[in-house]
Formats: sequence, structure tokens, C-alpha cells
Amino acid sequence: MSSKNLLLATVTPAQLHDAVEKTPASGPRRGVFVIAAVATLGSLLFGYDTGVISGALPYMYMPFGAHGLGLTALEEGGISGILLLGAAFGALFGGIMSDRWGRRHNITLLAILFFFGAVGNALSPNVWVMYVFRAILGFAVGGASATVPVYLAETAPRRIRGAIVAVDQLMIVTGQLLAFSINALIATLRGGPELTVTADPSGLLPAEYIGQTINFDTLALMQASRGGTLGIAEYHEFLAQLTVTAGNGDTWRYMIVLCSVPAIALWIGIRLMPESSRWYVAKDRLYEAIGALKRVRNEAVDGPIVDELQDIVTVHQAETSSEHKGFSHVWRTPWLRKLMIVGIFLGATNQLTGVNTVMYYAPKVLQYAGMDTSSAIVAQVANGVMSVIGSTLGIWLILKFRRRQILIADVIGVGICLLAIAAVFQFMIAPYMNAQQTPPAWAAYVILGLMAVFMLIVQSSNGTIVWTMMGEIFPNNVRGVMNGTAIFCLWIVNAIVGWTFPVMIEGLGGGLTYTIYGVVNLVVAVILFRVMPETSGKSLEEIEKEMEKRFS
Repeated sequence: MSSKNLLLATVTPAQLHDAVEKTPASGPRRGVFVIAAVATLGSLLFGYDTGVISGALPYMYMPFGAHGLGLTALEEGGISGILLLGAAFGALFGGIMSDRWGRRHNITLLAILFFFGAVGNALSPNVWVMYVFRAILGFAVGGASATVPVYLAETAPRRIRGAIVAVDQLMIVTGQLLAFSINALIATLRGGPELTVTADPSGLLPAEYIGQTINFDTLALMQASRGGTLGIAEYHEFLAQLTVTAGNGDTWRYMIVLCSVPAIALWIGIRLMPESSRWYVAKDRLYEAIGALKRVRNEAVDGPIVDELQDIVTVHQAETSSEHKGFSHVWRTPWLRKLMIVGIFLGATNQLTGVNTVMYYAPKVLQYAGMDTSSAIVAQVANGVMSVIGSTLGIWLILKFRRRQILIADVIGVGICLLAIAAVFQFMIAPYMNAQQTPPAWAAYVILGLMAVFMLIVQSSNGTIVWTMMGEIFPNNVRGVMNGTAIFCLWIVNAIVGWTFPVMIEGLGGGLTYTIYGVVNLVVAVILFRVMPETSGKSLEEIEKEMEKRFS
């Protein structure tokens, strides 16, 4: 029987009950935890692809003769920034694509993009080709951020929906930890960045290094920003005139190509999963919705399927009769415009913490603090562990405390942590660098410890609260356009931070760079105190009424 024979706009409870009785499951049963395990491979890839670059970048800095890419700080920022710009558009269009073609179909497409993006990155002959594939990977990352949580929320039974969606955030940081761990393993097996210089026309390199395999850190320490005498331009001119005949700079390719393995698993696994029954209902495909729902529900614990389906259909009928409006309506309506600005600010708050400067650049920061490259790549694993612990803790915090309390306390804590990092750079590291001396070894470990505390604070509160609230504060008939706009702006701020940080720390030093970030977060805390609404313990309908009253 075709679903076209039964219109959802006019279906009666009796007709619905009869349809449920007669329609079989559309395929083998799939437990919700199996579906979550497969779908969140997309979130694992999200985390892996954003985290893997931290260990790959030190090798990319090596000269072409050593199989690196000869990066500058601006090009380094571009590698992260272009992925994040791609993610902004992936988030913007990913929701549209999943609404049109289905959640499962969209995740299948994203798996293909993850695969070709990873392989293309690994095979890129230069940074300009890499930018293209970084944009493709970014689109997949953004698409996953917009599609996977929706698929999980629409597929999971009500009794465990919150926990299943929270696992999605946990899988992102687990993907980052996996990337850091694999980076550390590969760096250990392949050795730290090494190269062989056979000629130095400038004569700056000591004669005993010519023709020998040396650590790339030896050259990197010649920069003024690392305690040497060469300015930024002079250092890159020095590298360009060297004759380099060998090196392990291609180590970054092994780190990045491994992103393709979970992508293959996601492509295979998601094809065995059902489509979202709610998406079928949105498309007036009732019988397919029933068949999909029967594959993922155990009526003994989840309740009668007909009752759940009636709720879905009732919401669908209400949404169909409600007028969904676009961006122009939001901007012309004063209270909606103010609310959207608040939503955009919440999204920006998530990135202005500087959390991704640790995710992408912690090894670089630790190198500036005096740690060698191999140790810095291994040390990054500690930040990944703290992220996973923090994300797990965040599931408990959001159930125990109010949203405003958690986020404002988080931003203040972040600001203090960043100012502490700035102080260590300014008073414990910079004096040695300025005197062209090696900073004490313990200083880099103090930076690492402060970074670990920073990651625990951020991951236990900021991401959980911001993503939850952006799904709560916007009215139903404009939720899609307002939430999409806020997420788009979140990724844009992320891209700006990712692109500018390498240039800032190279040009301004760690002390001033982290002072700027610390002060920004304390200012953000003051603004949040004035504008942030509270949504804890309220239904979506109650929140909508309160937002209109608050911002009118």
C-alpha cells in the first residue's frame, strides 16, 4: 500500500492504529545503541579531522627537500582556517541537504566526503592543493555537526534521548583524543622531525651539521621567537636557500590518511541503518515511517509504537499549519533580531575561549615554551584525555546546575587560566628567549598543566551549554533559520581564531597573545551576565514565551 493513500494532514487515530498493525518492519532490527555507535562515527571523524592537524603541522613546516611543505605561520593558519570556513558552509547547507534527502542519506554522502577529503589531504603536493581538500573536509565536518545530532535525536527513544545526544559531543572529543594518540604513536615510530642538509650557502648553520641527519628543532631554534637571532622573513629565507636531500617530513601524510578508515566504516555502517521515521513523516511517507520505527523500537520498554507515532504526526500537523518564516522576517522583527544576536554571541562565546588554539596548536605552543617537537606531540595526548573527562563531567553538570551559572563560571575560569598561561610565558619563558637561552624545562610543563586545566573547564561546560541553549532559545517556526545562522557564525569565529593564532603567537609572543584571550573572556563573562537568558527546567513553549517577553 502506498503512503499516498493516507494523508497525514487528515489521518485519524483509528486509521493510524490500523496502519501500524498492517505495516511490517522495513528491515532487520537495529538497537538504538548500535545506531548511535555507527552514526557517531561521523562525530568521531569531526573530532579526528580537527585534532589530527596539531601533530601534523610540525612536519609540514619542514622544507620540501625533507618532504614537508615549507609552511609559514600564515599558511599554517590557512590550513585550519579553510577547514573551518568549509565547516561553516557545511553546517549551513548540511541541514538543508538532510531535510531534502534524509538524515541517513546525508550521513552517507558525508562519509564519502570525509574519505576523499582525507585521501586528498594526504596526497597534496603543496599547500594550495591541500586548501581545496581541507575545504572539502571542512564541509563534511560542518555537515556532520548539523546532521548527526538530529539523526540521533529523531531515532532515539524518549527515555534515553538526552543521554544519546550527549554521547555525540563525547564522541567528538574522543575523536580528538584518538587523533592525538595516533599522532604520538606515529611520531614515536617515525622519530621527531629530522632532515639532512648537504649545503648552506648562507654559512649560518654550523659546519658539523652539514651532511648529517639533524633534528629540525635545531633549525627552528634559530628564530628570534624561539630564542634565536633570525626574524620571521630572515628565517624563511634561510630555509629556502638550504640544500636538503632527505628527511621524514612526510610523516604528516600518515597521520592524515588514517582519517579515511573511520570514513569507510561510517559509509558501510550507515547503509545498514534505517532512515529517521520523523523525516519520513515530514515527507508524508507514513508507511515508511512505521517500517523504520519498528526497526528501532522495543515496545516492552519504549511503549506502544502507535502512541509515539501519534505524537509525531500531531507535531507534524501543527508544524504544517504553522507558518515557517525566513531570515528576512527574523531581521524585521525587533525581538527576534535581538534574540538572534544573543544566539550568535553565545556561539561566539564557545570559540572565543580559544579552545581550538589548544586543539590545533598545542604542540606549537609547547615548542615556543621550550619543549622539543616529539615531546610536544606526545604531551598533546594529556589535553585529549582532559577533554574526554571534561565532556563526561559536563553531562552531570548540566543536570545539576542552571545554564547561566555554569557558562558564566566557565568563562571566568577560562579567562583566569589564559591569564595564568600568559604570565608563565611573560615572566618565566620570555626572559630566557630574549637572552637567547633555553627556558627551564619545567616551564613548558607548567604551560601543559594549565592547558589541561583549561581543557577540563571548557569541555565540561562551555560546549554542552552553548549547543544545548542554541537548540532551546529560538521559536519553533524560525528555529531552523535562527539556529543555522548562529552555528554558521560560530564556525566563522572559529575560523578567524584558527587563522590568526599562529601569526599572533609568532609575532606577539605567548605572553601578549594569551593576555588578549584572557581579557576577552573576562569581558565576555560581563556581557553574558547582562544578556544571557536562563532556560533550565522550562519547556520549549515556556522558553519561547519568556524570550518574546524579555526581548520585546
